[in-house]
Amino acid sequence: MSLFPSVAVVADRPALTDALTSGLTHRGCPVAAPEAADVLVVDAARAADASVADALAAGRGVVVLGAPAAGAVAGVAPHASATPTGPVVSAIRVERDTEVGEDLLARVDLSALAVTGALDLEAPARPLLLAGGLPVAAVRTDADAGGRLVVLAVDASAASAEAGERALADLVHNAVSHVAPRPERRAAVAKHPLVETDAWAGLKAAVTDLRALQASDGSVPDTADHAAAAAHVGRVVTGIQGLAPHLPHDADYLEALVKDFGRWADGGFEVPDFYDSLVAFAPAQHRQDGLPHLVVFPMYTQNGNPHRQVEAVLLEVIWPDFVADLEGGDYSNALFLPIRFLDFTEGYDTNSAVLFPETVAMREVPAFTWGGIFADREAARFRRVISEAASVTRLSLPPDAARLLADQQLAEHTFVMWDLIHDRTHMHGDLPFDPFMIKQRMPYFLYSLEELRCDLTAFREAVALEAQGHPYARLVQYAVLFDRIFRFAITGDRTRNYDGLGGQLLFAWLHQNGVLHWTDNRLTVEWENVAEPVLELGRAVEELYWKSIDRPKVAHWIAAYDLVASVLTPHPLSAWARHRDGDLAALPLDGPPKGLTDQVLPDEFPLSMFYEALAKKMKGVVESTSGITGASA
Repeated sequence: MSLFPSVAVVADRPALTDALTSGLTHRGCPVAAPEAADVLVVDAARAADASVADALAAGRGVVVLGAPAAGAVAGVAPHASATPTGPVVSAIRVERDTEVGEDLLARVDLSALAVTGALDLEAPARPLLLAGGLPVAAVRTDADAGGRLVVLAVDASAASAEAGERALADLVHNAVSHVAPRPERRAAVAKHPLVETDAWAGLKAAVTDLRALQASDGSVPDTADHAAAAAHVGRVVTGIQGLAPHLPHDADYLEALVKDFGRWADGGFEVPDFYDSLVAFAPAQHRQDGLPHLVVFPMYTQNGNPHRQVEAVLLEVIWPDFVADLEGGDYSNALFLPIRFLDFTEGYDTNSAVLFPETVAMREVPAFTWGGIFADREAARFRRVISEAASVTRLSLPPDAARLLADQQLAEHTFVMWDLIHDRTHMHGDLPFDPFMIKQRMPYFLYSLEELRCDLTAFREAVALEAQGHPYARLVQYAVLFDRIFRFAITGDRTRNYDGLGGQLLFAWLHQNGVLHWTDNRLTVEWENVAEPVLELGRAVEELYWKSIDRPKVAHWIAAYDLVASVLTPHPLSAWARHRDGDLAALPLDGPPKGLTDQVLPDEFPLSMFYEALAKKMKGVVESTSGITGASA
């Protein structure tokens, strides 16, 4: 099965066939022959065809358009009465204690649909839409009864052709996404052959033994340990040389790596310097899907090990064709390297999901030519945390969002697209001079806004790409929203948690703009309206940046704080908040900017009551993602 469900449209009306096929392919669903398709979309007149029964019996999905004319299809039959009148309404009552299923009506304008017939239902079929009190759409999801089925006795309203066609297309796409078979949370890859080699096993063991002798700066300070360290380095070199024939594209780097290890040992294991091998390592020059690399450096790992101990990682590049096309077009990013874990040493058995050259121990800083992001870890923890968050908050997911959470490879590709656009955004746009603030020389809420700006830019571009028919574009929008408002907001401690703050800001913005609701202990999202407020927040941050080109640093900081504080409630003891409320003496404006930074509380914008409760319920799941990979998801 492909990452997007393949579809066969079986209808006697060419215009209907063409319209549905075009709409589904626009959303990424490839066309297939009826006997091979994941989903059959059939006109009611063809509902009695043997292919429909065969598809259901085989566990595939079926969407019927109209009341089955020739009798019942899996417990759904035409109603004996006349066509019902009245508006089309949802048959699903969203109450506190009702079961949470998928939202098949996400983005569907029910007022733009017209009724074509009524339905009689037998269990396990249940109503999806009603008109005049009668079912006009039904769904059957009982796994024991075979494949999933949706019957839609509705059509586009002639009163508003364009809106009706759009509503019908959204409804059919939701139905197709819902009934299509899904992988059982499949992992992206099986264990790579290099992981099974004696060379890797020996190298990994040697690095583990060597790490135990290293100080935080990477040196081996106790001379009594030097003989053992030299022996471990010898084993590391043997492992590198054993793996080298499998990695000809890394030949120059691996040769330099052996020399750097030898130089370090000969020099008495002082603070290591792996400048030469780092400069020789150029993985972004070989962005080929599935290409493996061996990485061995003394380094710290962000969100992982803060010490520059030796790490060893086997990884492979994730470079699907659609990402290569994006990068070769409007989203050029020559340094971007999306990667997948194959195996790793202790420093990556953590929350770290990046491989950045600046973390390596070296004598000077070169011009960097790559930056790696482990998309498999990002996707795996996203799937685990968001699945639990949706359950805890009783959020009914659109079917295509549910598919995203069910499929590791689909999620990996989605994150690669998100990361591609996010990463390049750091140096694009109307920027204050230094948008990065890597060392947090500025208040942490500035870094929060920069990271959020890049994500909101990815969301904006995904909206535009969705309109052009890019199949991953809507999934990127889901990923940005869910990862930000769920995982980011409650992950990590509350000390200058800039990513957490960005998630809080986005959630509160959407709630205050009336497109996200927490009512009766259930979270709901107005999917048809959610995009514009997200874009509006992006425009607000971009306007802040544009105005700050002409502002002094301190004025920029204060304006940024005002933006965040206009949405989130500051800590009651905040000096920044008192200044915002008119107490101009609350901040030391007559001193160096460092004084202002010192006045920012470690948790300047505490979690809301909603997030406090969610964090308690989600704590175990969030912690369980440490060390997760695509293969272990």
